[in-house]
Amino acid sequence: MTGRQVEGMAGRGGTRPGIGGAPTDIGRCQLLSLAAFAVAGAGALVIGALLLLPVGVGFLLLPPAATALRRMSDRYRDWAARWTGTVISPPRPLPPRPTPPDGGPAGRHRRALALLGDAGFWHDLRWAWAEPWTGALLAAVPLALVEYGIFGAAVQPFVWRLLGDGNWYAFVLVDSTPSMLGALALGLGFTAAGLRPAPVVLRLHARWSGRLLAAPYTTELVRRIEHLAGSRADVLDVQAAELRRIERDLHDGAQARLVSLGMTLDEATRLLDHDPPAARALLHEVRATAQRALQDLRDLVHGVLPPVLADRGLGDAVRSLALDSHLDVHVEAALPGRLPAPVESAGYFAVAELLANAAKHSGAPEVRIRLSHTDGLLRVTVADEGRGGADPDGSGLRGLRRRLEPFDGSFVLHSPRGGPTTATLEIPCASSSQKTSSSSGTG
Repeated sequence: MTGRQVEGMAGRGGTRPGIGGAPTDIGRCQLLSLAAFAVAGAGALVIGALLLLPVGVGFLLLPPAATALRRMSDRYRDWAARWTGTVISPPRPLPPRPTPPDGGPAGRHRRALALLGDAGFWHDLRWAWAEPWTGALLAAVPLALVEYGIFGAAVQPFVWRLLGDGNWYAFVLVDSTPSMLGALALGLGFTAAGLRPAPVVLRLHARWSGRLLAAPYTTELVRRIEHLAGSRADVLDVQAAELRRIERDLHDGAQARLVSLGMTLDEATRLLDHDPPAARALLHEVRATAQRALQDLRDLVHGVLPPVLADRGLGDAVRSLALDSHLDVHVEAALPGRLPAPVESAGYFAVAELLANAAKHSGAPEVRIRLSHTDGLLRVTVADEGRGGADPDGSGLRGLRRRLEPFDGSFVLHSPRGGPTTATLEIPCASSSQKTSSSSGTG
């Protein structure tokens, strides 16, 4: 995996990538160009330590040099996420520093050997060798255009007389006022030509860094297995909790009413011969109790699988939630067809949880919900203009994340204090129209 583009938000904190405009992006290109010297220095330290391994000194120098290089690569991963939204998966942490009583020469020797066997360490070293010659030069292109353009637009008009003969600016010989004005116009053009591609260059640099800095394939496989094992445990826990909830609802609701109904019927049977009016009143009570028990069962079934969701799909089910909410809810659904039933159920209950949170805590008069399905990905966005400050680690949102994990889904919350709040969840899936087109194509 080389990286993942997060649209609108990056990371848990909800920071938006790309804020600041072209001047800020030029400053970031400048930072990347200067940081390349630090990257080259850290890489040189690691190479020097490797060369000194045969004489023993390298075993002492390699761990701190590798740690410095890892700090630089982590800094670049952070920049890629904050500036462009490209999340680069980090490798496993470097082998830790030995602790007493293993902190002697033997412990440092084992740590250096562990570093030599770490795939992430070699990925960092490969990146440190390539970054100054590729990524840094790429970032320097818009920077050079802007700096050269500023020299022509802001410096040439004041110093061209002092520079004397042979003062060329690009292809313009600046030796008169008209040629100075031409250099000024050309400088403005160079500046604009450097500012415009700066965001594109940053994205290309992040993509290139992702190819070099992403975790090794074996590390991704291990993480995937651990994630699937954790998701399986979460699914089992959620299933057990749902069964306990259904059992509790049946015991406290319909079952209790049915027991009361049976006792009332027994009493009505005893009164039927000698007090028919009282028996008739009890039978009316039995009918009301039966209706309430039936309503409890319907509510329980609706909580497991709402009929509107099973019959009409996710879009109409969310519109039904919007009608039931006391908030002014606007729903925009752009779904090409029906989605898999488990995905629709997960999306429905996630929207229900987010709507309930908005009604309880946001203080917003209206909520906007958008449903879309593109490139095999269901994306649901719930936004409000409330007071913000939602806790991403709250019990409700933790349950929402656990509901999405079995589908390999993601949930991102952007809720600064003062608002607005935007919750975005994504679930990989295929729609019924995509399945139909793929089956017709194979046929």
